[in-house]
Amino acid sequence: MADNTETQNPESDSDEAAYTLDRKAVAAILYAVDINDREKLIELMEPLHAADIADLLEQINAFDRMRLIKLYGQEFDGEILTELDESIREEVIGLLHPEVLADAVRELDSDDVVDLLEDLEQNQQDAILDVLEDSDRVAVQQSLTYPEYSAGRLMQREVVMAPEHWNVGEAIDFLRNSEDLPEQFYHIVLVDPRLRPVGNVGLGTLMSSRREVMLQSIVSDTFHVIPVTRYEGDVAYAFNQYHLISAPVVDENERLVGVITIDDAMAVLDEEHEEDILRLAGVGEESSLSDTVLETTRQRFPWLAVNLVTAVMASMVISQFEAAIAQVVALAVLMPIVASMGGNAGTQSLTVAVRALATKDLTGSNVWRVIRREIMVGLINGVAFAVVMGIVGVVWFGSPALGYVIATAMVINMVVAGLAGTVIPVVLEKAGVDPALASGAFVTTVTDVVGFFAFLGLAVLVLL
Repeated sequence: MADNTETQNPESDSDEAAYTLDRKAVAAILYAVDINDREKLIELMEPLHAADIADLLEQINAFDRMRLIKLYGQEFDGEILTELDESIREEVIGLLHPEVLADAVRELDSDDVVDLLEDLEQNQQDAILDVLEDSDRVAVQQSLTYPEYSAGRLMQREVVMAPEHWNVGEAIDFLRNSEDLPEQFYHIVLVDPRLRPVGNVGLGTLMSSRREVMLQSIVSDTFHVIPVTRYEGDVAYAFNQYHLISAPVVDENERLVGVITIDDAMAVLDEEHEEDILRLAGVGEESSLSDTVLETTRQRFPWLAVNLVTAVMASMVISQFEAAIAQVVALAVLMPIVASMGGNAGTQSLTVAVRALATKDLTGSNVWRVIRREIMVGLINGVAFAVVMGIVGVVWFGSPALGYVIATAMVINMVVAGLAGTVIPVVLEKAGVDPALASGAFVTTVTDVVGFFAFLGLAVLVLL
């Protein structure tokens, strides 16, 4: 299948249309499915990259997806399975004819097969394993014995390696004579007699060196060995931090067992960022547009329930000042402003802190500096908006005292919001709790409670 054609709409040069599926092309594909025209379907699908076909399958409804897959038949590429969202991958596998599935899986590298298998039911795992060659099956089964989300699950077993005493000519001859090289690789891993990696030689460096040059003399400056049990998030961080293209993976005896390439590492990084965003929004880390109504409801309900509890706590604070609100009705009009501004400011600080923790930029060495910065930002913004709201209180309600109250409460809540938005995720991370998962509820509670208490408490002291 050709994979070098962009699916950008040729009639539009705008950035918004770049790399998106052309609606006319999608309509033409669905029409070919409607009239059961397989040749036309293949013609329309041929220029599309596997990732674009996966997007197409995710965007159409289940009935159209079933018809398209059945009609497409033997043309179905294994790369499409690796690009599919996990929420519909199992459904698509179930729709594929066994022979089509077998051909598709045989095309994949071992790391892609592992990624495919780990989220499937046991009977589907067995069906895929049965179609693999014996050597590939053993490699995949071995990878599945490693902990979930570890380097062992992420790596591919197909490695290009050479003895450390070889020269460039020997390496090139070896590559030219090999019939089972990986489809993509970037380095030759040099190993010692015990099969322990001692260096990487980039293909560009290899091809630009004379045949008699020893491989040891042209190893890459950047060389990182990854333990097979290392958490995949840390692996992705290392690739991003040290600009790695590939890295060898070793077992407990430091023997070479696989290699991780940049595409897999960046996929992990992308997944972690996506999970953090979904967790911060309280919609579940596996939420997808292809989820059903019931699945979406189930994912969102717990966090709405948590939000209800925090809202009740804020209401309990308000209830302590019922008499004051009854006497000064303007308090009921203005108090949502204080809580809302504090909530927004807290969310801003929280987002920055959670992102910095994920990228390891926020550490024990700079945490207090960051906290002081967020407090000062909250103070400055609080003073600026306090002036505005003080004027509003005077002009709108004709009460300088009311303007003073809301201005002071605004400053207090903005400072507390900056403090809570930074401290809460740091404390949760130290406690072993994912800050992206739980920080939002705590920060919202703090800003609501403090905002209402500061505003209404000051109102009682000053106005009554």
